[in-house]
Amino acid sequence: MKNKRLLSIIAATATLLSGCGSIPSLARSLANEAEARAAALTRSGETETITPVVNAPVVIQPTPTAIPAAARARFDEEEAVLINLYERVNRAVVSISVRRNTGSGFIGAGSGSGFVIDTAGYIVTNNHVVDGADRINVIFSDGTRARAELVGTDPYSDLALLKVNRPAERLTVVELADSDEVKVGQRVVAIGNPFGLAGTMTLGIVSARGRVLPEASSSGQGAFSNPDIIQTDAAINPGNSGGPLLDTRGRVIGVNTAIRTNNQVGFGQPANSGVGFAVPSNTVKRVVRALLEEGRVRYPYLGIQGAFSLAEVGDQFDLPIERGVVVGGVVERGPVARAGLRGSTISRSTGQIISLGDVIIAFDGQPVSSYEELIAMLVKNYQPGDRVTLTVWRNGRQLDLTVTLGERPR
Repeated sequence: MKNKRLLSIIAATATLLSGCGSIPSLARSLANEAEARAAALTRSGETETITPVVNAPVVIQPTPTAIPAAARARFDEEEAVLINLYERVNRAVVSISVRRNTGSGFIGAGSGSGFVIDTAGYIVTNNHVVDGADRINVIFSDGTRARAELVGTDPYSDLALLKVNRPAERLTVVELADSDEVKVGQRVVAIGNPFGLAGTMTLGIVSARGRVLPEASSSGQGAFSNPDIIQTDAAINPGNSGGPLLDTRGRVIGVNTAIRTNNQVGFGQPANSGVGFAVPSNTVKRVVRALLEEGRVRYPYLGIQGAFSLAEVGDQFDLPIERGVVVGGVVERGPVARAGLRGSTISRSTGQIISLGDVIIAFDGQPVSSYEELIAMLVKNYQPGDRVTLTVWRNGRQLDLTVTLGERPR
């Protein structure tokens, strides 16, 4: 009877609560449940102990965050690294504006980026940023301006060295990393002035290494490929040219130079499509040293005019070799021509090989798989006047040719 009375009290209380506008549905549910329970106990003769709860507090559980706290802390650490990097390095990145007198009374203008590499005031940028400039101005991150002197240029690597007269204590310098240690997949940051937007920072990864950028030679001696280029998906746009590509320690691994894209913005300017290229920092070191010591950069020269990969012609000529560079043509009286290297006969109408020439399978004992790899070996490790051995495949047999490297015509 005691239990039945308690159930009746609960039911009655629930009935009274049903008059409250805020909880009528809950009250009706409690009342129905209590009446049903009381009837069941009456039929069975069972007893039940019920402990009433008075003024029970309402506990609201927080909605879980989308990212766990531990993961959120890691994200915060990454952000702190990037923020610190920007605050340290941006002071070393400059905006470059140039004026060009076209000779017809029209004054052209251009802009790009650069970065300070020495407290003596030396600044690295792209050659194409300052090419043909009559006046070069450098604008620092604090908005101050300085006139820049052109120390030297290297069109083949698309690099230029400038100098400003500014006290050392007012200059922030960046460190040049060893670009041979760069790995595909590592995080990189670009800082520059795309479309004139000073101090812009973008984030990406190294997409590939060992790319090449062709640079047409004005000498008529064939084309030159700027080797070992770093590819990145960090956003690079017009105005980024000459600015640094950095690792997450804030060290320069390359100079942002070009993009590959089919997209265009106003005035036909190319827009980023996630394929950008940077000249590696080790090339920067070599070029800067040569410009300071000699005023120019001397490049070793083979005298090869074009090449084909085995993938393009291997099946056509049923070559029994796994790797190598098929020689397209050779410059008359050039270094490899004097050494006896034979070029292929190529159809002028189709560009296809009619008669196969020599296939270079090793360069100074190092196997080669592509012309790009061959050029990278040549530029990075040799000087004009060095003697090298080309191992070639000719008419079913292997032979060695000794070549004295020339100097690339300017």
